[in-house]
Amino acid sequence: MTDFKNLEYVVEGAVATITLNRPDAGNAFNKALSDEFCRAVDLCQFDDNVRAVVITGNGKLFCAGGDLSMMADAGHKVDAALKSLTDPIHAAYSTLLRMPKPVIMAVNGAAAGVGLSLALIGDLTIASDKASFTSAYTAAGLSPDGGATYWLPKAIGFKRAKDMMITNRKVGAEEALSWGMVNQVVPAETLLEEAQTQAKRLAQGPTGSYGTVKSLVLSSYTESLESQMVLEAEGIANNGKGPNGQEGIAAFLEKRRPIFPG
Repeated sequence: MTDFKNLEYVVEGAVATITLNRPDAGNAFNKALSDEFCRAVDLCQFDDNVRAVVITGNGKLFCAGGDLSMMADAGHKVDAALKSLTDPIHAAYSTLLRMPKPVIMAVNGAAAGVGLSLALIGDLTIASDKASFTSAYTAAGLSPDGGATYWLPKAIGFKRAKDMMITNRKVGAEEALSWGMVNQVVPAETLLEEAQTQAKRLAQGPTGSYGTVKSLVLSSYTESLESQMVLEAEGIANNGKGPNGQEGIAAFLEKRRPIFPG
């Protein structure tokens, strides 16, 4: 199951790390990487021993987007090739957004195209001081995918999002932080260490509670205030009755550190 050729998949303790590993191609998604990435995300989802996920890239780039060479090779069948490329990516992104386990993006370099979307969907996104963010699609006569048109306007606003997606403006790490695209900027040499430290801390936390937070934040985009509060009431009731809530409440009253079972 873990015989990956285009990415590295490592589980240490309760943290799974997925590292895109096509550095000579800027970690761009071709069909093989797209399929492997979807498989790796499924492993994270269904492995009960994994309680947090880190995603990063090898080399100078985080992810250059989709592999344009693959698209060129497809010739007049490029539409089918693009569909076969994006379907597994979209499935993986949806899983990452909905799995209860916290997902940390460690953006080591340029995030472009579908790599920009990947950076945006992290529950926490930590950027290297060498990272940059660009849409890149219209430069190749394409249009965004990976949920970019959904997440980017919500993260930075309507005007800035259209600016990035139409002009392909490159946004540096510090500007991305000021715009709300990332949570933190750290020196390049400490990026993975910082991401792993945060992942290990979250892996010791109440996974069920984290999952409810992720679900509620997603539903807040579509629900009314009243229906959202109904979902919140259901969520806190279920968590309070569950093992995480029972342990958290007991630990608070007993003035000790909680040991969450997952």
